[in-house]
Amino acid sequence: MTDVLRRGRASLAFSFFAQGVAFALLVTRIPAVQDRYGVSDALLPAFLAAVPVLAGVGSVTTERLVRRIPPSRLLRWSQPVVLLALLGVGAGDRMAGLAVALAAFGLAVGALDASMNMLGVSLQRSYGRSIMLSFHAVYSLGGILGASLAWAGAHWHLALWVSYLPVVAVLLPAALVGSRWYVDGESEAVSAEGQAAGVVAFRMLLPLCLVMTFAYIGDSTVSNWSAKYLQDVLGSSEQLATVPYAVYMVTTLLGRSIGDFGVRRFGAAAVVRTGAVVAAVGFAVVAGAPGAWVGMLGFTLLGLGLCVLVPQTFAAAGRLFPGASDAAVARLNVFNYVGFLVGSPLVGALGDAWSYRGAMLVPMALVLVTLVYARSFAAQPDRYGGGHERPRTADVGRGSNGL
Repeated sequence: MTDVLRRGRASLAFSFFAQGVAFALLVTRIPAVQDRYGVSDALLPAFLAAVPVLAGVGSVTTERLVRRIPPSRLLRWSQPVVLLALLGVGAGDRMAGLAVALAAFGLAVGALDASMNMLGVSLQRSYGRSIMLSFHAVYSLGGILGASLAWAGAHWHLALWVSYLPVVAVLLPAALVGSRWYVDGESEAVSAEGQAAGVVAFRMLLPLCLVMTFAYIGDSTVSNWSAKYLQDVLGSSEQLATVPYAVYMVTTLLGRSIGDFGVRRFGAAAVVRTGAVVAAVGFAVVAGAPGAWVGMLGFTLLGLGLCVLVPQTFAAAGRLFPGASDAAVARLNVFNYVGFLVGSPLVGALGDAWSYRGAMLVPMALVLVTLVYARSFAAQPDRYGGGHERPRTADVGRGSNGL
């Protein structure tokens, strides 16, 4: 049984890694996509906004599908669609083809994100200790690799399909082979108290939804505005302005790599509180930085602080709804995309109307709201931590072989 869990954990980690690579390859080559298809600056925001909107639709649809289909099966088939859609973005030459490829990518990525985190939550329950951050750590590692490959493609002026095809050719069959060892949790029966349906469930889930939204507002602020902020506000060179996001990604990987140990030692609520405070200090340093290198320190702190919030939010949903964690994760996942959609235009609008230094204080304030909801992360009777671990054979579901 332990071997089943280990294989399930390794195969799921690879799925997180592959998704990190694919997403980074898409978002870091947006200028090249725009040039290839002749998408105007006025039309580009509509294309970019459509992806998270459709991903939200995919996540909501996944919530309904998992009532009849195991999450492992949804993950097994949504990941190849994401990879093939990425290849479609790189290989097409007409605007209609781009629209179809991005729509497929958005819908599939919503199902993929939701089903990956469903399996992560159920595996953590089976392990009886915190492992959720490790999955998001390998996602960050995949993002770093994907961004590096994108940089190489841009540096060598490679066509998009030339950059994408080898990656898809390697990741797609590997993901399909690895999917044989996914492990589903036990079948989730919805309680008569209405844990998974109606107003009561959403009221219980709402604090986590807000934390998820605020975390992604912070994340999208860094990804969309760090380069512009360093160059235009702090007076850095164009070359130096590319560094903060890379630093942010590396520190995110570092924080997630050690985060599970912190949860086991101090508890999830303490880790979330610490992450929120560190992220808020990071935004404050960025807002008040006298120069580029101090600003870089702020973005470093942001990576270390924000990185723990999203994985722990998914894990907390699993603990709050032990009999309906799949539905809770799918609903919560929608607010990933809400934060992504809100963050960038919010900071841009505030920066234009007020100042970009002032705009950085808004995500700072939002991430501090997490402290109000930190008690939602406190472990329940099945606490994952020192002296509170459940037996590792508990709640082990079926492997996905033969489904």
